[in-house]
Amino acid sequence: MSILGVLAGLFILAAVGIDAFEAMLLPRSIRRPVRFIRYFFKLTWGAWASIGKRLQPGRTKDGFLSLYGPVSMIGLLICWTFGLILGYGLVQWGIHQSEVKPPTLLSALYFSGATFFTVGYGDVLPLSHLAKVVAVVEAGTGLAFLAVTIGYLPVLYQLFSRREAHVILLDARAGSPPSATALICRHGEHDAMDELSGLFREWEKWCAELIESHLSYPMLSYYRSQHDNQSWLAAITAVMDACAILLTGLKGVKTFSARMTFPVARLAIVELCRVFTVRMLMSEPDRLPPEEFEDLTSWLASAGLHFSDEETAEQRLAALRATYEPFLNALSRHFLLTLPGWLPEDTPDNWNRSSRGKSAKKLVETAPVQPL
Repeated sequence: MSILGVLAGLFILAAVGIDAFEAMLLPRSIRRPVRFIRYFFKLTWGAWASIGKRLQPGRTKDGFLSLYGPVSMIGLLICWTFGLILGYGLVQWGIHQSEVKPPTLLSALYFSGATFFTVGYGDVLPLSHLAKVVAVVEAGTGLAFLAVTIGYLPVLYQLFSRREAHVILLDARAGSPPSATALICRHGEHDAMDELSGLFREWEKWCAELIESHLSYPMLSYYRSQHDNQSWLAAITAVMDACAILLTGLKGVKTFSARMTFPVARLAIVELCRVFTVRMLMSEPDRLPPEEFEDLTSWLASAGLHFSDEETAEQRLAALRATYEPFLNALSRHFLLTLPGWLPEDTPDNWNRSSRGKSAKKLVETAPVQPL
């Protein structure tokens, strides 16, 4: 028996098994030793993103970057499978070194792969009792790994679907791409500022779910929305910007829901920056220069909303922005996702980007506010 081969195989099996167990079954702790999965995403996303940066902005670039999420998930499963086959193959190779005609390493790997996938051609057989026990354990590992994988993928899809449902619902309320000014003004124009509190409560829960799901399954962060002008990062940015405006102070507008939502949203982006080891980055250029702040004030005034203290509003808003914008900028640079502006863009929402959609918009806008 080759002790070195057996020990090397057991080490690989332990490393892959612990990594797969933590990624698939164990909720992730925020502070824990670096795992293989972190290196995997760091290396593969670095190469994928470098290619994406060279593509022309548009559907080709967005389509290429959107492929990384599912492709990386398949690649991670392949790496785990190869690691398990390699580990069991080294163990089998080490056990059979005491035989008169020991198998080569390639033969041991072939036997390991056939056993792991329970193919069982029978052209290579374990000779000792210990080798037979290892073969049975490997066959059970292969079946268990397949079963866990089948149950793992639907969980990822459900988490992605729940995340995107809120992003899509923000379209009619905040525009496409979403902006804090559009979100607040659309509620203010229709005397629906009270409904903003309910919306913030929903996004408070959404941010909590984002922390739980994206820390346990970091690959979800690379999954992109169906529309290129929407993303989970743009959505949380618009919500945090809206909370910052309310916390700055608007006359007659309650701030309790914004006070509760803002810290949870900030916690989400801070912990994501920590998990993906990205550093804070100041926005260049400024997302809200003085001239745009004046436009923001005009937009609010057109909806019947005014700052409580207009003289100090810009400074107070800037102080709030400094507590979270650097983290948003860091995530934007890492994931190659564009942050939305503070002001709404002169583009139609996704739901009315057609002739019939424009007609539907007119009917919705002219509908009576109160029922007859």
